[in-house]
Amino acid sequence: MMPQAAETSRDAIVSVRDLQVGFQTTDGRAVVKAVDGVSFDVRRGETFGIIGESGSGKTTIGRALVFLLKPSDGAILHNGVDPLAMPRRQFQSHRRDYQIIFQDPNAALNPRMTILSSVLEPLELARAGSKAERLKRAHEAMDRVGLALDLGERYPHQLSGGQKQRVVIARALTLRPKLIVCDEVVAALDMSIRGDVLNLFAELQRDLGLTYVFITHDLAVVSHISERIAVMYLGRFVELGPTEKVSERPLHPYTKALLSAEPRPLPSTMRGDHRIVLQGEIPSPIDPPSGCRFRTRCQYAQGVCAEKTPDWRELMPDHWVACHFADRPNYSPT
Repeated sequence: MMPQAAETSRDAIVSVRDLQVGFQTTDGRAVVKAVDGVSFDVRRGETFGIIGESGSGKTTIGRALVFLLKPSDGAILHNGVDPLAMPRRQFQSHRRDYQIIFQDPNAALNPRMTILSSVLEPLELARAGSKAERLKRAHEAMDRVGLALDLGERYPHQLSGGQKQRVVIARALTLRPKLIVCDEVVAALDMSIRGDVLNLFAELQRDLGLTYVFITHDLAVVSHISERIAVMYLGRFVELGPTEKVSERPLHPYTKALLSAEPRPLPSTMRGDHRIVLQGEIPSPIDPPSGCRFRTRCQYAQGVCAEKTPDWRELMPDHWVACHFADRPNYSPT
């Protein structure tokens, strides 16, 4: 049974239904199931976090949400409408409302273009307004993200990592999007400036009414900025719920393992020995395990875990999980 949406599409800026994205292997003999039956809604004005190990499929979801990748099956609706059903010109215009920011600002910026030219580029491609209007919007976006206008004449190699990421954010803002997918946007930054960039995202959301899908492997980051968190493993969601509930009372053993690995700023005498060490590597998405995909690394797996895919269940209000034993009184991964 494929997971169903955890809520209705009311007030959803994006609705994902049984999304599947696969890629042919180089020899053409197999399909890599990067995303395999995921359903969820992103509510207008919220920050929806997606976490998971490398190879879990979270970046593929992000690219599909803005249609940089076409779904193999399932549907992605923007405000209840399927963009793939739009005429080509309307689709191109529609996509401007749904932007993505990638992990590495160095790769996102053309080293031969000045900063101002890079910020102006989306407006010029969209032919938005007059030249003077485009320049005004570019300057406003730079100012909004805390970049001095005189930096516009510099080139990417003359800026710090944090400044370059602010340039990429400014460039996305010029098109005045409704939703921004943030794919590991602070992973390449020094720890000293991550907080500043995360606070910037929060300020922009408050001032501009933006909606974010925040993709990361770092629980501390996603907990800081998200209202809800989805935990992804091998192409599927295993848990979804409000940030506080997922962080403080996780229901899935995989989520508990991720939380146990998070460093905590406590004296050694106050630290508990609760680290859950996952055995083995994440299985291949070409041939995932039967039943529960986490069973090959779960210390609580039983026979039913191999025989049956766990249902997607709401065990607490707005808190969903795919685990056969999450509601058992004697189930205690901690």
